[in-house]
Amino acid sequence: MNLSNIQSLPFSLPEALLAVGVVGLFLLELVVKRKAVLGELALVITAAVTCLVAMQSGGQQGLLFSGMVALDGFSIFFKLLLGLAGFGAVWMSLGSNEMRDEHPGEYYALLLSVTLGMFYMASATNMLMAYLALEFVSQVSYVLTGFIRGSRRGAEAALKYLVYGGVASGAMLYGMSLVYGLAGSLDYAAISQVMAGLGSGGVDGAVVAGAQPVIYLALVLVLAGVGYKIAMVPFHMWSPDVYEGAPLPVTALLSVGSKAAGFAMMIRFFYPAVSAYDGDGNWLTAAGVDWQSLLVVASMVTMTLGNVAALRQDNIKRLLAYSSIAHAGYMLMGFVVMADDGLQAMMFYMVVYYIMNLGAFTVLLMVLNQSGREDIEGFKGLAWRGGALPAAAMLIFMLSLAGLPPFAGFIGKFYLFAAIIRQEMWVLAVVGGLNSVVSLYYYARIVRSMYLDQPAEDAPGFVADRHNGVLVGVLAVATLVFGVWWRPVVALADRSLSFFTG
Repeated sequence: MNLSNIQSLPFSLPEALLAVGVVGLFLLELVVKRKAVLGELALVITAAVTCLVAMQSGGQQGLLFSGMVALDGFSIFFKLLLGLAGFGAVWMSLGSNEMRDEHPGEYYALLLSVTLGMFYMASATNMLMAYLALEFVSQVSYVLTGFIRGSRRGAEAALKYLVYGGVASGAMLYGMSLVYGLAGSLDYAAISQVMAGLGSGGVDGAVVAGAQPVIYLALVLVLAGVGYKIAMVPFHMWSPDVYEGAPLPVTALLSVGSKAAGFAMMIRFFYPAVSAYDGDGNWLTAAGVDWQSLLVVASMVTMTLGNVAALRQDNIKRLLAYSSIAHAGYMLMGFVVMADDGLQAMMFYMVVYYIMNLGAFTVLLMVLNQSGREDIEGFKGLAWRGGALPAAAMLIFMLSLAGLPPFAGFIGKFYLFAAIIRQEMWVLAVVGGLNSVVSLYYYARIVRSMYLDQPAEDAPGFVADRHNGVLVGVLAVATLVFGVWWRPVVALADRSLSFFTG
């Protein structure tokens, strides 16, 4: 099924609702006196969008808008996850003191905009569409990062994000131009046919002798663009400063949403577009284009740098930024397996990572609202000064991020390690195991501060707000539940491993 623009509209209701919501919020800010209603409306829109995406799971599959985007199990899975990420960011924003005095119509419209762009990153089956979606998400993210007026830290973070993003975007665009020059098409399906021709000796006329080095260079340049989005070393430099300088709800969205969208775009390009499926659950790279080995090294370096750099961080936003880099390295373990079970493990881990990381950021938001602090000192004695429930939830999130049982993070890492061990990638498994041990130290620092460090005598009592407490409670329960009953999510990831290419 390859539908025209008009025919595709009934299958794009979630994206259409987001687009209408963006325009509506901009206009409503001019006439609505009670500005809080704009955030509530954005919350309703993101919830409705997520429900619409969930309703698509049993529908038809095909290419929409003349082959520019796909409606398949893979895109629906990620749009569901990204819709939840947008919902979480809006929920946190409604309970954030630092966003209370900002322009709500503009802010919530930008949140919906970045969610819309991430939807298209996950479903793009054309290089031009993928590039435009990534650029749209990036440009809006720059604005959101520096959204708080008068914040020098936010302005600096936005500028760094813009500079790094511009360089990565230019490199990716040049890589895509090389792929287009060799394949003669921007569509992933046509690129896949050329790669298959390369593997059989260059049957396609667009593939010339000696094309392998050029294709390898092109893939490395494309990797620079998506690698920056997922905070993979060496394209991670923006992450700590941006996480620290951005408003906390925006930081949470970048951590769970932008990373998931980047991985979705990366998987769709490097698997069905430039690799071949053998029909037995395995994927094969084109002859002479072994990008798998490069990403094995990148995975090990990414997780190691992220964990080592996090050891000395006192600011929790920076600590979670380096933790996010490390988790990108863990997710890359599933990516380099070149098999369906590796992708399934990645997709399951992204769901788990969303739950536990968003939960950690929400607890941090509660502390920030109360004390104005976002460092480990702000968590001193949290469990004994009125914050027993947030402290217990943070304990669950930290132990889950470290990969300890019986929490969901342990199951996620189990599937990732099982996938690489089946492929006998012993060095990667050992490096991943050692990094998991190292990460326990800095997660335990937060736990120790909450439970073992005594608060200052003049430290104010902690009063948990119900709004953020509801989200923290739901995420903490989900972390526990998926640690003992994970099969439904794994089954969903398995069913979603379908790429429609036409």
